[in-house]
Amino acid sequence: MSLRTLPLLFINLGGEMMYILDQRLRAQNIPHDKSKKVLHDIVGAMLNKRFVEELFKPQELYTKKAMRTVFDRLAHASIMRLNTASMDKLYDLMTMAFKHQVSLCLRPQDVLLVTLNHLDAIHKYVEDVPVIRNQVESVHQMLYQIYASMTAGEFQLLRQTLLTFFQDTHIRVSIFLKDKVQNSNGRFVLPINGLLPFGVESPGTIRYFDGSGQPVQTSKFQVKQSYNVNTTEGSFDLKGNRVTKLGTNMYNVVRPSETSVSHTKHTSQAKPVSEERASANINPLVKAELNLLAHLMGSVDVNSSKKKDSSIKLSLFNTEEEEQEFKETRPPTEMYDWKVIKIDASKNKTSDELNKIMGDLDIAESSSQNSKGDDLLELMDSC
Repeated sequence: MSLRTLPLLFINLGGEMMYILDQRLRAQNIPHDKSKKVLHDIVGAMLNKRFVEELFKPQELYTKKAMRTVFDRLAHASIMRLNTASMDKLYDLMTMAFKHQVSLCLRPQDVLLVTLNHLDAIHKYVEDVPVIRNQVESVHQMLYQIYASMTAGEFQLLRQTLLTFFQDTHIRVSIFLKDKVQNSNGRFVLPINGLLPFGVESPGTIRYFDGSGQPVQTSKFQVKQSYNVNTTEGSFDLKGNRVTKLGTNMYNVVRPSETSVSHTKHTSQAKPVSEERASANINPLVKAELNLLAHLMGSVDVNSSKKKDSSIKLSLFNTEEEEQEFKETRPPTEMYDWKVIKIDASKNKTSDELNKIMGDLDIAESSSQNSKGDDLLELMDSC
């Protein structure tokens, strides 16, 4: 997609990952120097110049499975190690937090302000490391150049694309459930009162216009909800007032035990989508794409370059019992795979026109896949 939705998705998910990892490192009393190294290494890999340049190219969003695999590798781009259950939980928290933020954006343009809040936080994590700090500032410059001049319509398309990506993801998170912003079926409760978007009047006024567009009459009506008018527009500058709190660290005001997803047994109304958790059966084209991304991040051979005795085993669970319960209540992956209807068109080929169309499709599909695969291999060879 030419509007470049992928950078917004990646940076926001990356920011949420940093919040969660920082909170868990503190909760497990990991030494300060090791905690800083973990966060610095991950940001350095996440905003690697070559990878960011590839990320900002106009392209379609990756699949949920591909995004999950990218962040799996990214989370292990340091001395930190997460087991499968903790990685599942980490990604669940990341995706649901950002989905909630996109859902609450008062204006489509606020998606960029949320992204900048995440980038501001990432900047603070690495402000004492000039090289990585410069990477963050370079990404901000790219965001400003591409997105700051977009129209409201273009931002609306970006927002809708992000919401479509999260459309079938309804994973219950204990923080959201406790604050009553999420129902037991995993869907968010959106407020109908409160702060209004910048430039919007409070409801309660009806204006009538004549044929030439001139106002001729005004009437008032009572509204049950209360509204506050936002008089400040958020800044897109490197250092500015973002106005919105969406995208800031929500774990600063909660207990460590609340950094978790709900462990209530899943029902048909509250099922987590397992597509993003699955890592098996990746087709060769997607695998090539993931290998390219990992190569660009410089994290393909992370394990071989780290000493075993210096690694940190981080858990997103407070107890072994909690982790075991998470594993037991997580539905089997195959339960939530998309149902695919297979049509065997190899039999009863009675239509010459249909045969011709099928042949054209086969050629086009083969050509497209080979071309993209070759391009990715060429990029990998040139790295």
